[in-house]
Amino acid sequence: MGTRADMAPVTIALGPGFTAGKDCHAVIETNRGHWLGQVIYSGCAQENTGVPGNIMGHTTRRVIRAPAAGIMRSNVKLGDLVKEGDVIAWIGEHEIKAPLTGMVRGLLNDGLAVVGGFKIGDIDPRGETADFTSVSDKARAIGGGVLEALMMLMHQGVKATSKKCWKWLK
Repeated sequence: MGTRADMAPVTIALGPGFTAGKDCHAVIETNRGHWLGQVIYSGCAQENTGVPGNIMGHTTRRVIRAPAAGIMRSNVKLGDLVKEGDVIAWIGEHEIKAPLTGMVRGLLNDGLAVVGGFKIGDIDPRGETADFTSVSDKARAIGGGVLEALMMLMHQGVKATSKKCWKWLK
């Protein structure tokens, strides 16, 4: 992916595709389950399953992908409630319809160029009870892992230059 441990005084990577000790100083596990948020100082995170977390029986169906390459134009915004089949965006002249009824929880910004198959958004089937304005349990666990890794690596002085970079914390 082009990430190197020497890119910064402390380099922390999220999820699969990185090797701690080679590409970065630490990798944070992003796969849901018992190891979510785990800090890995040597080795890799679990492989990408390609399947998002199950919400009300929906996994891959919640994810909205570009049917072709083009410029993204949205017809909705984050937090909007949509019904299955509603037109929520366009990629070029291709209509993108909501795959299920629920709340728009993720959506790329207008004007972005995308390639076919690229994830452009997701629908939360919980509808009005979904909270798109707060930090999810997954994001909170990953953020906690990043903080843990950062504190440990700073304490260990990953590089001699690290102490210079972190002097403002004292």
